[in-house]
Amino acid sequence: MKKTIILSLSLALIFTLQACAQRISQEKVPANVLAAFKAKYPKVEKTKWEKENGNYEAGFYLNKVETSVLITSQGKIIEIETEIKISDLPTKIAAYVKTNLGDKKIKEASIIIDEKGVKKYEVEVGGKDYIFDINGNFIN
Repeated sequence: MKKTIILSLSLALIFTLQACAQRISQEKVPANVLAAFKAKYPKVEKTKWEKENGNYEAGFYLNKVETSVLITSQGKIIEIETEIKISDLPTKIAAYVKTNLGDKKIKEASIIIDEKGVKKYEVEVGGKDYIFDINGNFIN
């Protein structure tokens, strides 16, 4: 019984770690992904790359603002995330955090724009990410 529980926990840990982003060197990023990134951001020189669920994420600073871009292995940009000031969030988000997350404070905030132009907010609270629509309504 103990062996079964330990095996189950070990497998769960392995799958959890595989679902997380893995930092990779730029040399391991496919040429078409790099080309898509350079076409969109030709002046960015320092980039940190991660592989996440089969996609590639480039993290960098653009005009001193932390930014990341998620690109498919086919070279299609599917998401752009840009850090924003917490004070720039809709007040509805702060109200949600206060009501539902107690004493915890928003640590970081960003705006995400997907490939269809849909905007969402992401906030980090207590080490977890929370997603809100553009009007400040909780999504996930």
